[in-house]
Amino acid sequence: MNSFKTLKKFAAIIFLAAVGFSCNEDDEPVVISGPQTIVETAVAAPNLTSLVAALQAADGNLVGVLSGTGPFTVLAPTNTAFEAFLNAKGFASLSDVPTDVLSQILLNHVISGTVNSTDLASAGSGYAKTNADGAGNQKVDIFFNTASAVTFNGVSNVVTADVAASNGVVHIVDNVIDLPTIATHAVANPGLSSLVGALTAGGNTTFTDLLSTPGNFTVFAPDNAAFADFTNANNNDLTSILANHVIVGATALSTDLSNTYVKTAATFKGTDSALSLYINTDDGVTLNGMSDVVAADIVATNGVVHVVNKIIDLPTVVDFALADPNFQTLVSALTRSDLTFDYVTTLSGQSESSAAPFTVFAPINAAFGDLLTELGAGSLADIDEPTLRATLNQHAVAGANVLSSALTDGMTVTTLGGDITANVSGGATLTDSNNRVSNIMAVDVQAVNGVIHAIDKVLLPTL
Repeated sequence: MNSFKTLKKFAAIIFLAAVGFSCNEDDEPVVISGPQTIVETAVAAPNLTSLVAALQAADGNLVGVLSGTGPFTVLAPTNTAFEAFLNAKGFASLSDVPTDVLSQILLNHVISGTVNSTDLASAGSGYAKTNADGAGNQKVDIFFNTASAVTFNGVSNVVTADVAASNGVVHIVDNVIDLPTIATHAVANPGLSSLVGALTAGGNTTFTDLLSTPGNFTVFAPDNAAFADFTNANNNDLTSILANHVIVGATALSTDLSNTYVKTAATFKGTDSALSLYINTDDGVTLNGMSDVVAADIVATNGVVHVVNKIIDLPTVVDFALADPNFQTLVSALTRSDLTFDYVTTLSGQSESSAAPFTVFAPINAAFGDLLTELGAGSLADIDEPTLRATLNQHAVAGANVLSSALTDGMTVTTLGGDITANVSGGATLTDSNNRVSNIMAVDVQAVNGVIHAIDKVLLPTL
């Protein structure tokens, strides 16, 4: 039986069974006698005729779906809501809406399971999954807030709640809820109002426009408390800081994240070299060693949002060394109390007057373990200060942001401690003055004041 015949049958049954309903006002409650499905309930309500027509017209046999076992929670837009939606979108009638698009919009009003108004009021606010398709092969999220009315995605209010059906519950709403972008989610959630204010400050909507477009984005969204705590001690450009929270071209769900570096939308001094972001998943999800994800996997049509509790300032090479556990021994060496050179302060500098930018060839922990064995030392403490300082100097280049693409065979690289030689054939390597060869394991960890390349052998000064 086709959908039209099914609807006619439902309508006949309901007109015989109904004890009454309002024919005048969109937001009058529906009263039905006996258990009716969600579709039958909609057919019986004169203020939901546009919804019924939309269900019939849309792809995916939504009439059949919402007549099924369920249970479902349906946010049912009134006729007036559909009229306003069509006008806003420039459609003359419902028939002008592409049926595949219409299907997804309608599914954005369907939540699997029974969610009563008391459940929403108890939660206060939060997210639920709809049945619409979102980025990353996930279902789209919808934000509800019960601070005043029961509101969805900041645009649609419940005008009649808890209309019971045999296969779920219907809440009649006063606006059609369009498919959300990342920008939609940011604007809808009052806990992200400071972020929205920062993104649109001075009428600049570059990022809100970007995050409203089709594509794949991952956004680490600082909450209001994060903005309240942020002092911008380094006086970095706010637009660049916000760009450092956006990954372009990927929908990275929390299950996709691991201990690794990713590239953000921020760049090094206006070049094409994107700043890196270090993700650590050893205990939750931590970014650059200082910002934790507190709400994950808020899915939109064009990507995903993870709410974080700290603003991620533009990272220096020192920030990456501190954040990445692979560099713990290097940090211990750089911060040894008897050193006569302040590496941390120097490598934290961002201006040319501080000798920035820097290129750091950073030995991993295992490299230092091998060095101690090679030198017959029990720990870093067994290496005297002049030797340690001369060794650390071998790993830093001042005044240059040397990317891996700039390395060539036989290239002389002048470090603070002398010359080393780079080669790239057969794999990128560095050779010190003692002909000891170190493999470059990870390249182009880009900071705001330089770049890090991880290496597997400590480079030594001339012995």
